Amino acid sequence: MESQEQAGTSVTTSRRSKITPEREREFYDAVLDQLRENGYEALTMEGVAAQACCSKSTLYRQWRTKPQLVAAALRAGRCVKFASVDTGTFAGDLRSAARAAAQQAGRDTQLVQALGHAVLSDEELQGALREALVEPELAALGAMVDRAVARGEIAADHPAVEFLAAQLLGVQRIRPVLEGRYADADYLTRFVDAVVLPALGLSEAT
Repeated sequence: MESQEQAGTSVTTSRRSKITPEREREFYDAVLDQLRENGYEALTMEGVAAQACCSKSTLYRQWRTKPQLVAAALRAGRCVKFASVDTGTFAGDLRSAARAAAQQAGRDTQLVQALGHAVLSDEELQGALREALVEPELAALGAMVDRAVARGEIAADHPAVEFLAAQLLGVQRIRPVLEGRYADADYLTRFVDAVVLPALGLSEAT
């Protein structure tokens, strides 16, 4: 059994070692471009191969199925937008997070929309999307809350804290549906001032 496992690991390592990290990044960029432009259902290995200037067999050697390739591209495209935010106040952190979110709002929303039903029916895709777009921001928002509690700005059990991520990330995703345009920095910071801060018991002047 051990020798079989070692052999399997060796085959996987050998298969994946045939391309450089730079070339792998080109494949992932092609996948994400195709996703945003055409959606998950219309994305094909042929289309990715054409954009990346490689053969379809090259992709299948590295990633055996389309879901595996898409999941790998999502994880590789993990973008932590809020991690460096630390202004010294909770209100300042939330406004800075809103501005940071706006920088990627269009591209992030396009990915979520492109994956559509597929992300609900495929656990690997769902996990990859969470790793790429959700979990980094949840961790960063959690750190902001912890700092705010330590400074005495809010209570640790404040009921609005539970809905903070849903508010910030949800409004970013829904604006294109409601108004036909992405959530820019002005829109998101006004949302923070008008909705999020009052819910937390903080004022705009904080």
